[in-house]
Amino acid sequence: MSVAAVILAAGAGTRFNRDDPGASPGAKLLAKARGKPLIEWAIGPAVEAELDELVVVCGAVDLSGVVPDAATLLRNEDWSLGQATSLRVALDWCARQGHLSAVVGLGDLPGLTADSWRTIAAARGGPIVFATYYGRRGHPVRLDAEIWSLLPISGDEGARSLANRRPELVTELACEGTTVDIDTQEDLRRWN
Repeated sequence: MSVAAVILAAGAGTRFNRDDPGASPGAKLLAKARGKPLIEWAIGPAVEAELDELVVVCGAVDLSGVVPDAATLLRNEDWSLGQATSLRVALDWCARQGHLSAVVGLGDLPGLTADSWRTIAAARGGPIVFATYYGRRGHPVRLDAEIWSLLPISGDEGARSLANRRPELVTELACEGTTVDIDTQEDLRRWN
């Protein structure tokens, strides 16, 4: 089965920029975290997991300088309409490439591990497989092609709304790592 790793990294990071009104949209993903851009902490484990393709979706900021050459970098022109639009850009690409599943993570989650990417990619069950951490759902999330057409096409929810409406589609699997989400500059200071 062909499986893509997908990192959604198109948002403006408005909560992160609240303390710095002059910051450019998307500055969060390029902010230094333990010596390197935050987005690199999300990309590294996905690369290490060695799934069939790595897809990164950008929007508010150009990430071409930090995304590995071997990755597919897609631009979501409608990024301001919400995360679901970035997911749609990625899944449309995955469908054209013949992938049967996409394992999705976010560009501001530095605590995911390569093992969690591989575990979710290989998990039995589905067609939606959530990684869980201490009993709470997190990322990465595997989405099998059979449900891609059921996912929202706008707004800030990807698979969560479908999973809540159709719990019979969901499998959960405990993973190691953390669900640290860098939304604000204070989050980044704590993580550093």
